[in-house]
Amino acid sequence: MDRLPNDLPMLVSAINFLLRDKEFDNLDQICFAFSQDRMELEQRLAKAGYHYDAQDKRFW
Repeated sequence: MDRLPNDLPMLVSAINFLLRDKEFDNLDQICFAFSQDRMELEQRLAKAGYHYDAQDKRFW
């Protein structure tokens, strides 16, 4: 994957996939690898109703 998708459901799916399959240990690593600002990413997804659970390492 060269970049994260723009479509929000696909973005959530891609991030959860990367975390679930242990490509990355946490959201910070994904944001760094894809040059994304974590705060902006979380805010964008929160507006669509998705929230990151750091303990479970996934968006809901």
